[in-house]
Amino acid sequence: MDNYKIVYEFAASAGAFEGYVYPKNLDTKYLPNWIEHLIEGYNSLPNEVIKEIQPSLDYTLGRAVKSLIPVLGEENESILKLKSMIKGELPESPDDFNKKKWFEK
Repeated sequence: MDNYKIVYEFAASAGAFEGYVYPKNLDTKYLPNWIEHLIEGYNSLPNEVIKEIQPSLDYTLGRAVKSLIPVLGEENESILKLKSMIKGELPESPDDFNKKKWFEK
């Protein structure tokens, strides 16, 4: 599969996941399957792509983790699986959008 398509599909899934888990009443039955798909997508990315997207991914999935911890708990299997894809620091909260985007000066 073309690297750009892989990146797009993974990023779209990660972003949709973040939006789905943002603090609200949440149906958690879909989370394990969704997280498994995210892990498969992450693992299918070439290493050079991961290196480039990792800081942004840390923020996106980090905000999702921060949304889910109050619902699932810090040691929940889903939380631990999500954290396995995060290499940097977690954001302060699910509302931490302070990181500049690539297109911002």
